[in-house]
Amino acid sequence: MVFLKKMNMMSLVPLAFVTYIVFLSPLPCFPEELPRIAISLSFDMEKRVMEGKSSITFPDHREIRVHTGPLRIKSLRYNHRSLSPVIREGILTLEGEKGGVLDMEYECASNGHGPCSIGTKGIFLTGNWYPSVEGPAYHRLRALVPRYFTAISEAEEIKKEETPGGNLFTFAFPHPVEGITFLAYPFSIKRETFRGIELYAYFLPEDKGLATTCLEYTKKYLGLYEGMIGKYPFKRFSVVENILPTGYSVPTFTLLGQEVVRLPFILDTSLGREILHQWLGNLVYLDYEKGNWAEGLTTYLSDHLYKEREGRGWQYRKRTLIDYDTYVNPGNEFPLRDFRSGTDSASRAIGYGKGSMVFHMLKNLVGEERFFKSIRKFINENRFRKASWDDLRTAFEVESGEDLDQFFGQWLNEKGYPSLELSNVEAGPKGRHYAVSFDIVQKGKPYLLDLAVAVKTEVGDTNRVLRLYDEKQGFDILTEGKPEGLVIDEYCDTFRKLTPEETPPVIERLLNLDKGLIVLPSQGSEEIYSRIVKYFEDRGYGTKKPQEMGSKDLKQSPLVVLGYDNPVIKRLFGKMDEPSQGLVLSMRKNPFDPSMIIGVVNASSGNEVDAAWEKIPHYGNFSHLVFKEGKNTEKRIKESQRGWDMPLGEPVVGIEVSKTKKLPDIINSVSDKRIVYVGERHTSYEHHLTQLETIKGFFRKNPKIAIGMEMFQRPFQQVLDDYIAGKTDEKEFLKSSEYFSRWVFDYHLYRDILTFAREEKIPVVALNIKREIVDKVSKNGIDSLTEEEKKELPDSMDMSDEEYRERLREVFEKHESAGSRDFGNFYQSQIIWDEIMAQSIDEYLRKNPDRKMVVIAGSGHLAFKSGIPKRVFRRNSLDYALLLNDESVETGIADFVLFPQPVKMVSAPKLMALLSEEKGKVTIKGFPDMSVSEKAGMEKGDIIISMDNEPIKGVDDIKIFLLYKKPGDTIDVRVLRKRFLFGDRELSFKVTL
Repeated sequence: MVFLKKMNMMSLVPLAFVTYIVFLSPLPCFPEELPRIAISLSFDMEKRVMEGKSSITFPDHREIRVHTGPLRIKSLRYNHRSLSPVIREGILTLEGEKGGVLDMEYECASNGHGPCSIGTKGIFLTGNWYPSVEGPAYHRLRALVPRYFTAISEAEEIKKEETPGGNLFTFAFPHPVEGITFLAYPFSIKRETFRGIELYAYFLPEDKGLATTCLEYTKKYLGLYEGMIGKYPFKRFSVVENILPTGYSVPTFTLLGQEVVRLPFILDTSLGREILHQWLGNLVYLDYEKGNWAEGLTTYLSDHLYKEREGRGWQYRKRTLIDYDTYVNPGNEFPLRDFRSGTDSASRAIGYGKGSMVFHMLKNLVGEERFFKSIRKFINENRFRKASWDDLRTAFEVESGEDLDQFFGQWLNEKGYPSLELSNVEAGPKGRHYAVSFDIVQKGKPYLLDLAVAVKTEVGDTNRVLRLYDEKQGFDILTEGKPEGLVIDEYCDTFRKLTPEETPPVIERLLNLDKGLIVLPSQGSEEIYSRIVKYFEDRGYGTKKPQEMGSKDLKQSPLVVLGYDNPVIKRLFGKMDEPSQGLVLSMRKNPFDPSMIIGVVNASSGNEVDAAWEKIPHYGNFSHLVFKEGKNTEKRIKESQRGWDMPLGEPVVGIEVSKTKKLPDIINSVSDKRIVYVGERHTSYEHHLTQLETIKGFFRKNPKIAIGMEMFQRPFQQVLDDYIAGKTDEKEFLKSSEYFSRWVFDYHLYRDILTFAREEKIPVVALNIKREIVDKVSKNGIDSLTEEEKKELPDSMDMSDEEYRERLREVFEKHESAGSRDFGNFYQSQIIWDEIMAQSIDEYLRKNPDRKMVVIAGSGHLAFKSGIPKRVFRRNSLDYALLLNDESVETGIADFVLFPQPVKMVSAPKLMALLSEEKGKVTIKGFPDMSVSEKAGMEKGDIIISMDNEPIKGVDDIKIFLLYKKPGDTIDVRVLRKRFLFGDRELSFKVTL
C-alpha cells in the first residue's frame, strides 16, 4: 500500500538529514464516489493501548479490501452482519463483496517502534494505525484523550468538548486524503488570524516561547506564496511540535520534531518549505507511480529561493552540482522520473537537487513571468487530484506556447548530466572589434542546452546565452574591449558536470568514497587514530605506512593522511598551517591530480577523536573543520573557481615613467629585508651585472651579508668556502666544483660576482641539489631514486600551488620531448629543485641570524614568488623582496622589474671542436663550420693530450685553460692520433683562437 509504505519510510528518516515527506499520494483521478471512513478513538494510558472503532462505507463498485497492518481486530461487521476476520499479510478481504458498510473494532498497543506511540508524555499515531483502504478516502475522526492533552489531526474544523472521561476532539476535513495522522500532547496553543486563515502554534510547554516568532514567520511565508502561486488552500494552518524526531507536512499542518524546532535556522529554511508543501503535495497530490515532482519544485521555490533573495542563489546551485557529483555514481544513479522519495544522499541529490535545477533551467527557458503563470495554472487545474510530470509539462506548454517535449524528456528520462569540453579557443582583433572563437564539445549523447557565456574585457563583460544541441559546435563572440577571460556558466544556471577547478575539496566526497588509502600516523600515535582507521577500513580503504607510499599511491588514490608530522604531509604540502589542538580535518586537492582529494586529520588525543568523530558527517559540505572537546570551533569551505574560467590574456599594464627608480634607490627601498632575490636569464650578462650591483649596494649598507647561488650544488659547499677564503685558486675551484659539467654556462657570466665575494670574504651558499637527482626524478619519478639519493631530497615539499603548476605545465608542453614524458615526474623534479634551494637558504639564515642574503637564481624559480620565495617564507616567515630583470610587467610578478641596457660580454675563446670524455681521455667527435681546430689540421678521432704543455684529462681542463686566453691567442695543442697500419702517433698543432 502506497500510504503505508510512505509512512514507514518517513519514520526511518534520520534527523541529520531532516527529510520532509509529503503525506499524500492518491490515485490518478478520483472516482465519483470514494470510501468514507469514520473513526472513533479512546486510550488506556496505563496499558498504553489505543482502542478504535471504524466504520468504512464503500461505493457499490468498490471491492472490500482493508489494510489492517499490526492492528488486533476485536470484532467485524459487514452490513450489520458479524464476521470472523480473515487477514492475510495485513490485508482483510471480503471476496465477492462490493460496496456496503464495514464496521470494525480494534486496538493498537504501543511497543516503541510501531504505528502507535502512547505514553505519559503524549500520543503519536502514524502509518497503519487504523484500518485503511487503498487510495484516497474521506475521513472523519473523533478521539477521547486525557484531560491534560490537546489533540490534532488533518482538519479544517476541530471541535473540543470536555467530558467526564477527558477531552473529546472531533476533526472534519472535506477533502479526500490517502491517510491521516493523529497527535495528542499537553500543548500550549497560540492562535492568530492572517488574511482569513486561522493560524496555530501547538508547542510543548517548555518551548512555548518559540510560538510567537514561529507564527510571525508563518505569516511571512504564507504572504510570499499566496502572492507567488495562489491563495492558501485551507481554512487553517498549524505548526505542531512533536517529541519524536519527525519533519514533514500534511494537509493543514506541519509536524516538526522537538530537536528540529529548536534549531536556530529552521524558521529561516524548513518552515517555509513545509508551508509550501500545503500547495505542492497537499493541495495538488502526487501521481506517485509516475514520479515525484513535488520535492524538486518545493526545493526550488523554498531553499533555493531564499538563497537567491540573499544574492547567493549561484552558490546554492553550485552546492547542488557538487552534491550530485559526490553522492551519485553509476551504481546508484537513476532518471529523475524514477524518483519517489529521498531515502539517502544519492536519491536526494537526484530528486531534490537535480529536480530543483530542472525547474531553474525551465524558468530561464520560458521566462520568470510565464514560469509562475504556468505553476499557478498547474495548481488550479489539479486541486485535490493527482498530478504528474506530464501535467506540469502541459501547463508550461500552454502558457509558454513552446514544445517542451525534448526539454522534459532529456532531464526526466536520461541518467546523469552533460559533460562539456572547450577546444580551439582563440581571441584577437577583428576590425574595430575583438573576436573570441571556441568550440564546445558534449561528451556522450548531446543535450539541448542554453549555456550562459561571458567574455571579460577591459571595458566590461560581453554576455551571451548559447544554444547547444550537437556533439560539437563552434561559436564566435564579438566584443568592444580586448578579451581577458572566457567564463562559462558563471552563475551555475545549467545542470552539468563541474570542472575540477570549480569543485572545492569537501569532506562528504571523502566519506562517500568506497576505496582509497589511509596513510598511517608516525610511530607512537597509532592509538590516537585507531577509531578513524577503523571507520575508513569499514568503507573499503586500505592502509599503508608513510614509508611504503610510492609516487603511484600518491597520484592515483584518494588519501586520508593521519597526523601533521606524517612524512607524506611534508612530501606534498610542506607543512600544515592549521591548529594542532583538538581534532582538525582539512581537505586538500591532490597536487598530482586536482580531481582527487586528500583528507588530513590531526588529533591531539584519542579523547578528542571520540568526542568529535561521529559529528563529522553532519559537516560534509565543508572543507575544513576544527573541534575542541567535541565542539565545533571552526568550519569553512575552500575557495574554488566560479564558473568555468579560461584566461584569454593579461591586460596591458603601463608604468608611469616619471616614477621609475634607479637601481640604488631600489636597493635603498629593500635594504631592510632579510632576503633579496634577483632573477636572471642565465645567458644575459647585463642581468649578472645588475646582481653584482645589488650585492655591492647591500654590502655597503651592511657587510654582514651572504650570497645564495643556484649555480652551485650543496655537496660542493666546502669547495666554495675554500675558494672564498683564499685557500684555493680559481683553477682548482672550478675543477673541484665541477662547474663546467654541472652548470655549463660561461663562467665569465658569474666571475665578477665570485671575485667580489672572494675579495670581501662574503660567504657564498651553494643552494642546489645534485643535477643527477633532478634529472632522474624528471624522467622516472621519485621512486626511481636509491635510498642514498632520497636522503638528499628536501625535508618538506609543497606541491599544492595550482597556479605555479599550470605555469610549469606550459613550460613542459613547449619541450619537444613532452609527449614521451610524464608531467607529474617533471613537476616533482621542479618542486624538488625549488624546495632544496629554499631549504638551503633557510638553513644558512637560521645558523647565521646576523646575516642577510642576496639570492641569485633563474627568474623561473622566482617569478610570482612561487618557486623559491614562498617556500622560504613557509619555513621562516622572513621579510623579502623580489627583483626580476627584463620581465613583462604583470600584477604580482615581482616587487620590482629592472630593465638594464644590454652589455656585451667578452667570452672565453673556443676550440671549436665537438668533444667527448671517457676514462680520462678527451676525444674529438667532429667540428662545426669554420672550425679553427680543423683548420689547424686536427681530425675527428684525435685524443687531446695537452694544451701549452698543460695535461688534459677532461673537458673541464680545456674550458679552464681557455678561460685565461683571449681571442687571437695561438696555443699549442698536442694530440694522439690512432693509425691502423703504423701505430699511434703524437702530433702537435698551432691553433689560433
